[in-house]
Amino acid sequence: MKVHVRKNDSVVVISGKDAGKIGEVLSVSPKTGKVLVKGVNIVKKHEKPSRQNMQGGIIETEAPIYSSKVMLYCEKCKSATRISHKVLEDGTKVRVCKKCGETF
Repeated sequence: MKVHVRKNDSVVVISGKDAGKIGEVLSVSPKTGKVLVKGVNIVKKHEKPSRQNMQGGIIETEAPIYSSKVMLYCEKCKSATRISHKVLEDGTKVRVCKKCGETF
C-alpha cells in the first residue's frame, strides 16, 4: 500500500473525532496504511510499573490513524491540499501544492 504523506510532514485530519486538527507526522506504516500524528487520536493506556524507577498508571499517547483521513497541509495556502509531482531541471522529483504551486 502506498501512503501519500511522509515523516515530518504537516497534515490536517479531515474526518473523525479529531477533524480539523493540524499535526506533524511522527511515523508512517505503509504496510498497514496508517500514520501516527502528533496530538491526534489520543488514547489512554493503562500501564503497570515495569522497572523500579518507572511509575505505572494511566498514560495518554497517540494511536495510529488511516492515512486516508489526513491531507497534506500547505503553510503558504494555510489549508489542506492535494499534491502533484514535478520534475525539476536537475532531474529531481518534488511534491508540489495543487493550489499555490509551493514545493514541499
